[in-house]
Amino acid sequence: MRAPALLSLLGCLVVPGGARIMGRCEVARKLHQGGLDYFEGYSLANWVCLAYLESKFNPSAVYENEQDDSLGYGLFQIRDSKWCEPGRNLCHVACSALLNPDLKETIKCVKKIVQGKNGLGAWPSWSLYCRYSDTLARWLDGCKL
Repeated sequence: MRAPALLSLLGCLVVPGGARIMGRCEVARKLHQGGLDYFEGYSLANWVCLAYLESKFNPSAVYENEQDDSLGYGLFQIRDSKWCEPGRNLCHVACSALLNPDLKETIKCVKKIVQGKNGLGAWPSWSLYCRYSDTLARWLDGCKL
């Protein structure tokens, strides 16, 4: 397991300048502009729900996954071990690019992930808290898209 101090240092080194927590509607707008509304059949509300659960709308979040000793990057906590680490880089992107608040590389990568056999089920948090939620529409309440 990686030392917490190393993880804190890593977070300081790879966080883009000026990064901040995004607002719910700002996230919804960027995801909508990136073509995620009904991408692979998943409504925009599903994507916003997932972004909140994974990072609390923090596009520069870097967290350790203790189950497999990987790191999760950005708004959707995309794991380095499969998607952005040199060697097995299925998104063809540097992990640090997933921390950019413009979300362009993040959106490209999540599109690849969701096209896999598990869809949004690739994120256990979506399966547990968003998939069967009868309150998904609230994630878009008041957002002008």
